[in-house]
Amino acid sequence: MASKNEQEFTQVGRSVQVNGDIAGKTDLRIAGKVYGNVFIDGELILEKLAIIEGDVKCGTAILAGAIKGNVECNGKLILQDNAKIIGNVKAEQLVINEGAIFQGACDMNETPAGKKEKQSTTSIK
Repeated sequence: MASKNEQEFTQVGRSVQVNGDIAGKTDLRIAGKVYGNVFIDGELILEKLAIIEGDVKCGTAILAGAIKGNVECNGKLILQDNAKIIGNVKAEQLVINEGAIFQGACDMNETPAGKKEKQSTTSIK
């Protein structure tokens, strides 16, 4: 796998509107509007005035804009104080800063490292 310095990075500028899905094996910064689904393997950064109307699947995410749709992150999902999500969230870790708005259900994945091992008990009869 490429190092963080070698990894691709894509940006949707503030004046750009995308009508359709975005997919790729990259990090993505969105400052504009996306009317479609966003499926990326890397990190999603959604800037303060950015909007996504569609479902999102990503590695990790830092959100300051608005999403109307379901969000699924394989890693950490951070909702900054201006973020707004109207939809269900599934993430390994979820951080909601004061001022963020979240309307929906939340499912937090349990990672193998986070699972507690069952303690076996043996009884002698």
